[in-house]
Amino acid sequence: MLTKMGIERGVNLGGWLSQCDYSQERLNHFIKEEDIARIASWGLDHVRIPVDYNVLEDAQGGYDAPGWERIDFALAACKTHGLKAIIDLHKTAGFSFDQGEKESGFFDSAAYQERFCRLWEEIARHYGHLADRVVFELLNEVTLPEYIGEWNRISAEAIRRIRVYAPNTLILVGSYHHNAAHAVKDLAAPADDRVLYNFHCYEPMAYTHQGAGWVPPLVNVRSAFRDNGWTQESFEELFSSAIEAAEKNHTSLYCGEYGVIDVVPTEDALEWFKTIHAVFQKHHIARCVWSYRQMDFGIADPRWDSLRDELLKYL
Repeated sequence: MLTKMGIERGVNLGGWLSQCDYSQERLNHFIKEEDIARIASWGLDHVRIPVDYNVLEDAQGGYDAPGWERIDFALAACKTHGLKAIIDLHKTAGFSFDQGEKESGFFDSAAYQERFCRLWEEIARHYGHLADRVVFELLNEVTLPEYIGEWNRISAEAIRRIRVYAPNTLILVGSYHHNAAHAVKDLAAPADDRVLYNFHCYEPMAYTHQGAGWVPPLVNVRSAFRDNGWTQESFEELFSSAIEAAEKNHTSLYCGEYGVIDVVPTEDALEWFKTIHAVFQKHHIARCVWSYRQMDFGIADPRWDSLRDELLKYL
């Protein structure tokens, strides 16, 4: 379904409207139209725009915030350069995938859940008429498995309310364990034929996140891709239950994040990309690499200059 819309290979604009210091310098200059043009020149067909609730909401919880203008800018630039876009609510009031941000209580709070649904109604009012080129992603990386029952209920309610303003927009829904592929099977059946299953893939984490300070058990680990024993068959097995769930429920799969930390030599990281790419292609899984610039994973960063053309073949 995503490929019918012209979306297959994309890149995240991580660190712009989310996972940032929210400074004017960052919000106004981290992504410019020249970046959108560059992404299009690479032969990619879409961008994923992670955005935090506080970029779109003002201090009173209303929507008179400058973040909307920045999304408008991104969507206009994407239209100019022939790209589609995914609006990803990366953090909502009361919930963040990152425990360090201390957002909590969402799954126990009717008030937070209502705020979430109202924000999505507002996003749908703004962008629901752009269903031919804009996709909605409800929430980034639900964490704990015990949230899945509530998440299925909350996401169904949000979709119901979105559909009033955006009846034709594609909507992505991910599962627990930070959008793990193995958790897709526990998502409710799609509410309609425009709802798709979303997952992320950084496996094996000991390889893709080696040396990452925010993943303590992996600090100071260094290894080559093949040392981890991962093959194409490993990814096939990892994705198998998600593929089965999507087929059973007559929907499609989208991998909204995947990538390799900049600690890894690019020559070795390229082997990981080649391997996972083969599985994406075989099972018609659309995907979006993390990330465009910096964020420890940036494919626009100088370290990829000598191999970027080769890398782009396997995104």
